[in-house]
Amino acid sequence: MGQGSSKQQEDFLTEEEIEDYQDLTYFTRQEIIVAHKKFKALAPDIVSENRNARLEMSVMLNYPELRANPFGDRICKVFSSLQDGSCTFEDFLDMMSVLSVHAPKTVKSEYAFRIFDFDNDDMIGREDLRELINRLTAPQRITEMEMMQLIQNINNESDLDDDGMLSFAEFEHIISKCPDFTDSFSVKL
Repeated sequence: MGQGSSKQQEDFLTEEEIEDYQDLTYFTRQEIIVAHKKFKALAPDIVSENRNARLEMSVMLNYPELRANPFGDRICKVFSSLQDGSCTFEDFLDMMSVLSVHAPKTVKSEYAFRIFDFDNDDMIGREDLRELINRLTAPQRITEMEMMQLIQNINNESDLDDDGMLSFAEFEHIISKCPDFTDSFSVKL
């Protein structure tokens, strides 16, 4: 039984594909195989029938680390090659690689910025901050006055050019002051 499932795994991912994935991710051969098993476990019938299967975001959100994350939908959308939240194995592998402990802080901060940029305008503005705060404080709601004060405090600390929005450079500057960022922006495969 063990040899059969190992053989099936190798039949699905060729050695060449595994080597390519090793070159393109922060994963080892074994971690790539584990990632594939986890992806396949989300929809075994679909993935078994189609090696290029694309799983809908609703299926992707059944992955425990995404289901428990207040930004799970945004993570799926940012890593989806179609930007609709649906993911192929390659999208999933990219996501898991960036969220792994092996990914450098600069890569993690780039993706974190994209996840927090809810309106996709390459800036984190007041509405992005409002959405971010609401997701982090749910299910409790803070008052409008508390929300405005919090947004103002974030901008006072982070908005270096005083334009009311955070550019990627400003976001990266703030992240550089957060020693726990890399750990908090990681999931275990």
